[in-house]
Amino acid sequence: CREAVTLLGWSVISLGAALLAVAALGVLRLPGALARQHAATKAATFALGTMVVGVGILQPSAAWLWRLGLLAGVLLVTVPIASHALARAAARADESAQRADSRGRA
Repeated sequence: CREAVTLLGWSVISLGAALLAVAALGVLRLPGALARQHAATKAATFALGTMVVGVGILQPSAAWLWRLGLLAGVLLVTVPIASHALARAAARADESAQRADSRGRA
């Protein structure tokens, strides 16, 4: 039974690693800052959350579970804030470039 739990835990961690690789590929291949930012934040958050669940399956002790819960909570709070800040910066940079372009044509 313990072998099955270990296999399940490593399978979930491997799934998270594969999702993280897909997120990294999206960052490299997608056009535009906002599309890359979306791939980096949404898929990577899900991938890291999946990996945290996998570690929780492998280490079901209370000492590990509260730390993993804290890690998941920090990810769920900070990643959307960082994503929003990156999106605003990209939008403002685009607006500034458009204003500078329109001034140059006038």
